[in-house]
Amino acid sequence: MQQYEGWADERFGPVADEFARNFAEFPELGAAVTVYSGGRKVVELWGGTADERTGRAWTRDTVVPVFSVAKGAVSIAAHLLAQRGRLDLDAPIARYWPEFARNGKQDITTRMVLGHRAGVPALDAVLPFEEIAAWAPVVRAIEEQPPLWEPGTTYEYHGHVLGFAVGEVIRRITGLTPGSFLREEIAGPLGGLPVWIGLPQEQLPHLARLVEADGRRPMPGPEHLLTRIVTMNGALVFPGLDAPHGWNDPALHAIELPGAGAVASATGLAALYAAAVTGLDGGERLLSHDTVTDAVREVSSGAGFLGFDMGARWGSGVLLDSPAFRPLYGPRSFGNDGAGGQFAFGDDEFGIGFGYVANRMIGHGDARATRLIQAVRGCLG
Repeated sequence: MQQYEGWADERFGPVADEFARNFAEFPELGAAVTVYSGGRKVVELWGGTADERTGRAWTRDTVVPVFSVAKGAVSIAAHLLAQRGRLDLDAPIARYWPEFARNGKQDITTRMVLGHRAGVPALDAVLPFEEIAAWAPVVRAIEEQPPLWEPGTTYEYHGHVLGFAVGEVIRRITGLTPGSFLREEIAGPLGGLPVWIGLPQEQLPHLARLVEADGRRPMPGPEHLLTRIVTMNGALVFPGLDAPHGWNDPALHAIELPGAGAVASATGLAALYAAAVTGLDGGERLLSHDTVTDAVREVSSGAGFLGFDMGARWGSGVLLDSPAFRPLYGPRSFGNDGAGGQFAFGDDEFGIGFGYVANRMIGHGDARATRLIQAVRGCLG
């Protein structure tokens, strides 16, 4: 079996066995998994290759693009503001951002966006990368965008729009963009967790290089709504990993792309969710029991606007226990996954914070993280 580094508490030895089995049975290149139980780190494992071109090994400090795992961090930020009494998730967004009300969006709430029900999964405006990086042009485009359906009546994945729309609400309330809020209000006070929306230049030497697994399904044509959602009308090439502004381009990671642009380590993600549900090493938990209860109420599931049903269930900005898509531990589990198979979640009933990252992109909901999640549950008895 593949050799790996790191450690696991004796009770969690089966997680290490499963981690090694992933390398033996999947086309794993480099990967890492970290688990917190009761606020204490009990697993931290890594192995394989961070950069296939140079042979650079994966290390404890390796970070990797985690795509829509970013939504979990943005959602935790929104729920934290709600808990502090600064954001009403069920109030119209226009209360905080008056210009948002244009063109039929006056009744859309932050919870509708978090639950993918706002009717703005993609934008009509075609913005170049430079304008996306500048933030304000995307905000203006959201203001001018009419909903594709009556808000609240159905849902479809709000890929990048969720991050920008909720991110602008965060900015209007706090004066901080979502990446800055994550750094200054969450990751920094928790000891500088390695989770970023907008990767600092000094972290580039630790960045893993993504590769495509064979057999991944191609995207539909450029005019298809799904492709427009994922690529922001073609400005962000997907998968196109090595194209300009593709997902191996440092210029992409440097900007704030809060719907799908986080870069993190497994340890950073696991610690973020552990902090949310239990607190770290005896510290106070970030989100209260009542706040988590609000976050994990199902908002959307089943076939959406495009008629797809992958089996996912959504709370307010978070993926819930979804037996047909991503089985977790039950009604208190919440997290988010990434396009390459990365996943992070927390559960305050079981006291777990979990993070898995990899640079071989297989796909949303693939079995690598699921096998590790179930191994952890087995260790909990």
